[in-house]
Formats: sequence, C-alpha cells, structure tokens
Amino acid sequence: MAYLGMIFFQIVAPILVLLVLGAILQKKFRFNLKALSQLITYCFMPAAVFINLYETSVELSVLGEVALFIVLFMGSQMLLSHLLAKGLGLVKTEAAVFKNSVVLINSGNYGIPVAQMIFAMQPIGVAIQVILVIFQNMTTYTYGLYNLISSTKSGLSIIKDFFKMPIIHALIIGVAMNYWNIGIPQFIRIPIDHVADGFIAVALITLGAQLSQLEIKSMFNKTVFISCFTRLIIGPAIALAIIFLLGLDGVVAQSLLIASAFPTSRNSSSLALEYDVESAIAAQTVLFSTIVSCITVTVVIYLAEILFA
Repeated sequence: MAYLGMIFFQIVAPILVLLVLGAILQKKFRFNLKALSQLITYCFMPAAVFINLYETSVELSVLGEVALFIVLFMGSQMLLSHLLAKGLGLVKTEAAVFKNSVVLINSGNYGIPVAQMIFAMQPIGVAIQVILVIFQNMTTYTYGLYNLISSTKSGLSIIKDFFKMPIIHALIIGVAMNYWNIGIPQFIRIPIDHVADGFIAVALITLGAQLSQLEIKSMFNKTVFISCFTRLIIGPAIALAIIFLLGLDGVVAQSLLIASAFPTSRNSSSLALEYDVESAIAAQTVLFSTIVSCITVTVVIYLAEILFA
C-alpha cells in the first residue's frame, strides 16, 4: 500500500497538479487554446519525439512485438466497443461517440509525459509510447472520422493530413539520424533539448486548460460510466492478456500495459464537437475518464512493475 501511494504521489499526482494549474490559469487568463495546441503539435511534441528516438535504439524484434500488440489490442477495443454499443441499444450518433471514447486513447499529451516520468532511465519505454502515439493518430483520423461519417474529408485528404503532421517528420528524421549515427551541431542540439524538456509541463498545463473548457450540459449518464469502465478497467485487462499471450516481459511489457490504461483522448471530444455528434456526452467522457484515471493509472503502474520487474 505504501508503494502504491509512492507511485501516486511521485508519478500521477504531479500530472494532476499540472492539470489543475492549467485549469486555474485558463479560468483566469483565457488562453488561446488553439494556439497552445498548435505550439505543442508543431514544436514541443516533435522535439520530444525526435530527441527520444535519436537517443534510443529499438531492435527490430521489439518493434515487431509492439506492432503486433497494437494490432491485437486496437482490434479488440474496436470489436468490444461495437458489441457494447449494440448491447446497450445506442442510437447511431451515441454509438459513434461511445466507440471513439473506448478506442481513442490520450497517448500524446497524457501518455508521453507519464512514460517520460516512469521510464526516465529506460528510454525504450518512451520510444514505445511514441510509436503508440503514431498509431493513435492514424486511428483517430481514419477509424474516428469514419465513425462520425464526415462529409467534408475524403479518404485521400485524411491520408495527406496525416503525413503533414510534424510528429511523423520527427519520427522519420530521428530514426534515420539514429540509424546512420549522424551528429547534431551544439548550436542546434541545445535549443532542441530546451524545447523537448519543456514538453511535459506545457502539454499537461494545456490539457488542463482544455479540460476546463469542456461544456457539460447534462448529468453523467450510463454511457459515460460504461465507456470509462471499458477504457480504464477492461482495456488494461485485455492488454494484459495479450501481453501474456505474446510472451512479452520487461520494459516492453510494462510500457504497453501502462499505455493501455490511459484515459479517453480529447480528440474524441474534438471530433464530436467539430461534426456536431453528441458533443456533450463526448466531453463528459473525456473529463470523467481523465479524473478517474488518476486512480486507475496508479494501480496499473503498480501492477506493471510487480508483474514485469
């Protein structure tokens, strides 16, 4: 129990503090959240991704294990959310939001900071989280958009938008420079390090500011609770079964299990709001799952370290 408390206060509580700080600052100063999001997307996150991949060597066998896990885990989440939506008798719009809330995970501005805190001395743990972010972005702008049936984007434009994302460029450049052992001049490396070091704080403060802006127009309903239970409890349980099935262990297993426990992505709410599909329910799910994850993620981190130490 003492160890569980240590995990909460050393890893999860600092994240919660920064989220609350972001919410307070947003209420007082009314930041331009779009500008902050763009700053993270086009500056802080690419720098953090680049540095992590540039300094980390990931064996092809490990990459294959991670890719296989992602396919099995994401596929299971899609199937489970579809069956639950049918079982709950949700109308098409509610079903779309429900499925997105289960499948789309906050791997970016929640997941990467958590991974950086836990695996500070084991960069491969963060590298795996970066790979998960890439897959989550692909899922968001394919599966997520498909669920909401967008009439303004074609499949080709979605692919073009995906390859325009700076995190993709950072991934490719970081891996290439790592592979060919290309050095970075100090006058370039130093500012990149400064930006990468600021990613955790800026990302979490921005997430707190974003969550404080979510409009909650009605009381939480059963769809929200079932979604959160599926995302935060059932998701990690399925991930654990897949990890055992694939025979994974060590940092790889720890990183994948912890990553499976992160809350619903804010993108699920953003997409619902943009396409006017049950945006209130989507916002409630993001907010509620983020709050509850402070407890569930702590427990999963504890289990990951116990099972795969």
